[in-house]
Amino acid sequence: MESHDHHHDHAPTSPSPVTRLRARTPDDIAAFVPLALGFVPERSVVLISVGSPGGMSARVDLPQDPDDVDDVVEALLRPARRNGVRDVVVVIYDDDTTVADEAAWALHEELTAAGISVREVMRVHDDHWYAVLPGAPLAAYRGVPFTRAEHPFTAQGVFDGRVTHTSREALRATLAPDVASIRTTEAALAEASALPGGALGSLVRRHLGSGTTFSVDELAAVAHTLPSGARRDEAWVGLVRGEARRAVDLWSDAVRRLPDRHVAGPAAVLAFAAWLLGDGALAWCAVDRCRDVEPAHSLGGLVAQLLESATSPDHWEVLRPELATSGDPAA
Repeated sequence: MESHDHHHDHAPTSPSPVTRLRARTPDDIAAFVPLALGFVPERSVVLISVGSPGGMSARVDLPQDPDDVDDVVEALLRPARRNGVRDVVVVIYDDDTTVADEAAWALHEELTAAGISVREVMRVHDDHWYAVLPGAPLAAYRGVPFTRAEHPFTAQGVFDGRVTHTSREALRATLAPDVASIRTTEAALAEASALPGGALGSLVRRHLGSGTTFSVDELAAVAHTLPSGARRDEAWVGLVRGEARRAVDLWSDAVRRLPDRHVAGPAAVLAFAAWLLGDGALAWCAVDRCRDVEPAHSLGGLVAQLLESATSPDHWEVLRPELATSGDPAA
């Protein structure tokens, strides 16, 4: 379902201000969606579950052609059904276009038919939200201005240390190659060799414990080790949720410092760590980075499946034995 032309960002929603401040109004929803996704959407259809602990978010690029709206509906309906979602809000990010209107009404109809209560359907464009469903005041159809930066949800997000990027591309750019660092890594790669069994796991645990990143020589050895699926397992199978933030920092740094031919493995481990953290948008960007180099990468594919199904990282301890043995076979 994920492609480089039409992005789908499905994920469980990570811990967020909504656990303390309920999204009750359109202003609340407009402020909350970027926090849930990790970036401000553009030309998108977003579905957010509401009214229950945990939950999920899903975002799909809005197509150019109204005939493609059925694919959008299916891409959002599938994870909602799989996760037993009961109540949702739908937000369309676009100007007042035929395809935006078609997407809003088609989603409302199909979700309702599936027994999912649609609490709100709204459109957001140019710092205004617009009502879609009947029964709103006339002014709401003309557009109501809102300021995301001043909303309490945004303030709470900043307090919680959550970063909201200005766009999906801005988030993706955080994984862009660091040319100077790559030049240094290249020299070390020529002299390095793969680590022996167990050494990668020990190295990763040490850095997670201290919150540090790989030295140049360590990174070169890691890069030579990760193509082996059996050795790669040492980097991710043992992770627990409390370590996910440090793992994201460690592997983001590695991805930025490695040349393309060595980036698939670290990007896949990063994708897994981001999923475990509950950062679905970053996880998708890391999957993209991995698949740009190695489209059939086993761990990259596994994380894509977790994201497409909006599987919650709360289930990791249950999933671990199964995924560790079948999800990432040795290369």
